Amino acid sequence: MVGPRHSWAVSAADARALQRRLRERVIRGDALGPVAVVAGADVAFAGEEAVAAIVTLSVPALSLCEVVAARRRVAFPYVPGLLTFREGPALEAAFRRLRRRPDLILFDGHGLAHPARFGLACHLGLRWDVPAVGCAKSLLTGEVALERLGRRRGGHRAIRAEGEVVGAALRTADGVRPIFVSAGHRVSLATALRLAFRCCRGYRVPEPLRLADAAVALLKRRGGSVLAPEDLTPLLRFPRQRRAAARARARLDTPGTA
Repeated sequence: MVGPRHSWAVSAADARALQRRLRERVIRGDALGPVAVVAGADVAFAGEEAVAAIVTLSVPALSLCEVVAARRRVAFPYVPGLLTFREGPALEAAFRRLRRRPDLILFDGHGLAHPARFGLACHLGLRWDVPAVGCAKSLLTGEVALERLGRRRGGHRAIRAEGEVVGAALRTADGVRPIFVSAGHRVSLATALRLAFRCCRGYRVPEPLRLADAAVALLKRRGGSVLAPEDLTPLLRFPRQRRAAARARARLDTPGTA
């Protein structure tokens, strides 16, 4: 961790002041090398605890490399626009457990498409000095012409806030609801869209985030903060593969077929 450091134990007013100060240090253009390992980072809450998981996959195969997790007691109150201060400590504890530093991290949250232009992907990307992209399921700020997006995968439309393009709605699969992509740190919006889409395999959310979400859900059910890659292996089959397997089973179950 070589980015700017600060305590997570701050007031809401101090947190907003930190956002205003640190956002000036975000690198909005491309400052990343080849992406061979991409991570997905997600957090869920279980009572008074934040449960964080980070999953890394190889690129372009999207083969599972590593799964790490951590639990931390939540000390910061729920304040819209300041969720990083609730999720950050658990995510950082998980990040410290990675054996290999990823070349890119996708966060379940926003980057520049945030009221302070300093969402989760900006904040932790800067703090950890790692290229970062926000991939959110809902729009937090700005406007986007979703009616002009189209229903085919790969379509995208700009998110505009106060006259500035801060992200884009991206259709990741035919007919599914879009996700909202924004640059976090050391990545341009064009590159963020390209890499997020490259990590999709038939589901709405990119594969690293889908698996990170599954990891935190599993930890919430069974407790603890230890996962192995094999815990997520049943989830690695993509939709097309599942359909092909179902058709194969149907053929085997139908009389008169070989």
